[in-house]
Amino acid sequence: MNMSLNKLSALSSLRSVLREMERDIGLQDLSVSEMDVFLAASALTEGPGGVVTSEQIHSHELTSGLAQATYHRALKSLLNLGLLEKAEGYKTSFYVVRSDILSG
Repeated sequence: MNMSLNKLSALSSLRSVLREMERDIGLQDLSVSEMDVFLAASALTEGPGGVVTSEQIHSHELTSGLAQATYHRALKSLLNLGLLEKAEGYKTSFYVVRSDILSG
């Protein structure tokens, strides 16, 4: 039982740090699915200006379990919030993470 309490205490501490980091970069109001899509896109982007496809984002371990409709709602919301942008020079399904967030 003591081991479980230690793990719960560690999990609680990690969750607090995570929430603080989310607030620091202005992501505290995102839904769980929006956060997962945004973090997947960020992880797949190779630095500021790097392009990632919708398929790559949805295949990421954070988002692969999302229903198609949920994924697309989250993606659209992130575009509307300006956290993701459509990549210039591509027709559709190519995105970049807002560069000031990646470099911050």
